[in-house]
Amino acid sequence: MAIIGLGAVVLVLLFAAGQLLGLRINLTPSYPLGLWRIMPLERQVAAGDLVFVCPPPTPEFELARDRGYLRAGLCPGWMSPLLKTVAALPGQTIDIGELVTIDERVLPESVLRPVDAEGRKLSAFVGGVVPPHHAFLHSSFAGSYDSRYFGPIPLSGLLGRAHPVFTFGP
Repeated sequence: MAIIGLGAVVLVLLFAAGQLLGLRINLTPSYPLGLWRIMPLERQVAAGDLVFVCPPPTPEFELARDRGYLRAGLCPGWMSPLLKTVAALPGQTIDIGELVTIDERVLPESVLRPVDAEGRKLSAFVGGVVPPHHAFLHSSFAGSYDSRYFGPIPLSGLLGRAHPVFTFGP
């Protein structure tokens, strides 16, 4: 019994240390697997920034968590943060077709999939102008669940820049 109690204490201490140091483990293939650190963003967020952001607790994200696209975590609605690249910012125009375009420029590796890996229907974002205080997020991983499907999300959930600590390819 003492060993189980000690194991629980060690897990709680590791979890607390990870939270205090901004450490996160990425187990999704959207970016390299492994240990990442959330670094403060000491300037305005820019296109191309690799960031951690909490998704808003909306029915779309709850469905995504139920389907296994997101894991449980400490963001609102008990969701884990997203690790994505900022592809577009407020005022930019997103067009969704066979590929995504941002201000009439093709977003590389942005083919939309009609179904997920288990054959469940995926709904694409309809497109439009990124609203104030929002960002359009992307990952070049073909199976990534990103703004191609859920649209721009509020920057109020931005946790910071994502910095790899110890990672390896998916």
